[in-house]
Amino acid sequence: MRIAADIYGDISRLGTVVESRQDDVVGKIRILTVSGVKAQHYDEFLADFHAAHPKIELEVEVMGSSNIISSLLQKTATLGVGLCRLPQPRLEQRVLFRERYAYFCGQRHHLFGQQGLSLEQLAAEHFVSFTSDQLGGNLSPLTLFRDQQGFTGKIVASSTSFEEIHRLICAGFGIGCLPIHLVRRDVEQGLLWRLPPEEGVVDFDIQLLWNREQKMSQAESLFLQSIQHMLSIREQVPGSLMLK
Repeated sequence: MRIAADIYGDISRLGTVVESRQDDVVGKIRILTVSGVKAQHYDEFLADFHAAHPKIELEVEVMGSSNIISSLLQKTATLGVGLCRLPQPRLEQRVLFRERYAYFCGQRHHLFGQQGLSLEQLAAEHFVSFTSDQLGGNLSPLTLFRDQQGFTGKIVASSTSFEEIHRLICAGFGIGCLPIHLVRRDVEQGLLWRLPPEEGVVDFDIQLLWNREQKMSQAESLFLQSIQHMLSIREQVPGSLMLK
């Protein structure tokens, strides 16, 4: 009876011991992300994770998707948030959210405020473009769309940064593609004007990326498991990862 009672006591305390150890996890998580990432479920996850594990430190660095992939292959970061159209043999990837791109112009552009525009009327307009918006780049479907529509306008400004692309379009350099959900307020406030096609141009998956061969610390493993659990729950609701 005494031995049995001791065993029962030890087992009954396991839950408390595991929970206390998890609460005391200490470490650093390095996240590489593209600019302009805005998704409520991602923000809420970060807030919840920090509340549950306040001793875990996050280091977040903004860079282009190709550099994110290169860094992850070199195992210099915990995970990345960016575009990855072509599967990478050593990287795991999971859709964090999907965003739709559409054409916009700024107040100083001559198309601003014009109703009933057609795609043909955009054919000769100059473009502001993401640097990776080229054949083979992560945003190359935007180039393919322009080619398919017979657009002849030149790329007059480019950047890897969403903020800079947004700035240049607002400044009237040319028309350009932006994620619809990120500029909805700008449209409502009259800073940007939505251009055809009405249904948008293309959808892009913003991926959660990590190196499957990388040895993770306890903090890194906990973060990765937690965010995957959050995504698994959301994926059960159709369309929950689509941001328009």
